Amino acid sequence: MLRVPVGERVDLSAPDPAGTPAGPTDKASGLAATARMAERLASLQDRLYAASTAGDRRRVLLVLQGMDTSGKGGTVKHVIGLFNPSGCRIRSFKAPTPEELDHPFLWRVTNALPLPGEIGIFDRSHYEDVLVARVRELVSPSVLKRRYAEINRFEKNLADDGVTIVKVFLHLGYEEQRRRLLSRLDDPDKRWKFSPDDIEARAAWPAYQQAYELALERCSTKEAPWYIVPADRKWYRNRAVGRLLLEHLEELAPTYPPGDFDVEECRIRLIAT
Repeated sequence: MLRVPVGERVDLSAPDPAGTPAGPTDKASGLAATARMAERLASLQDRLYAASTAGDRRRVLLVLQGMDTSGKGGTVKHVIGLFNPSGCRIRSFKAPTPEELDHPFLWRVTNALPLPGEIGIFDRSHYEDVLVARVRELVSPSVLKRRYAEINRFEKNLADDGVTIVKVFLHLGYEEQRRRLLSRLDDPDKRWKFSPDDIEARAAWPAYQQAYELALERCSTKEAPWYIVPADRKWYRNRAVGRLLLEHLEELAPTYPPGDFDVEECRIRLIAT
């Protein structure tokens, strides 16, 4: 229900940011549903990691994109927190450093990819280079067009190499963003999260919505589809992202590898020590 159909036009004014497609419809049920996923998610993660020790190259990459305050960090805290942190690789992408600017735009992302058996999480990603770059006109239209194609090739290569890519756009409402930004200003303990630049970015809301529509439309592929997750209700956002990860991990169906040794012989030897 949340997947962006391949090749279809995207209109972000259509999905309700406060909606709860496929339920639950209330907070208590949503929190309970998320909690019930924890054991199964942890078990599948453990199997995925174990399988990598026997040469299985599969891994999962969760890409989180969204406007400021849409809940990328909150998703990491409440959903990825259900996993064993030793098997996760979390990377947050800010403005490119001088070193990163000296390389092709996919270079810094390539260096942050999860290893076999890991679950990788990108808080923002390579899509910043077709979102911010478009809104702020940092590159020409011809460069942007080329970048969409480069991203699609890059993600297909990842999928061919065993990476399951789950790309999530956290769809936040305009009025909800105002409320969340004001709450940061009103709470001294949250002011560190606020920046005057947030106001400038908010002023460019229509341009960012259009940039996201284009990115979702041009880069939702069979190998790496986009999912639009309503983000006004934090409990629904967490449940939806957790469910997406659970479904993809269940589809992978990782299993524990058998031991490559004689179990009974080792048992006898161990007892004799």
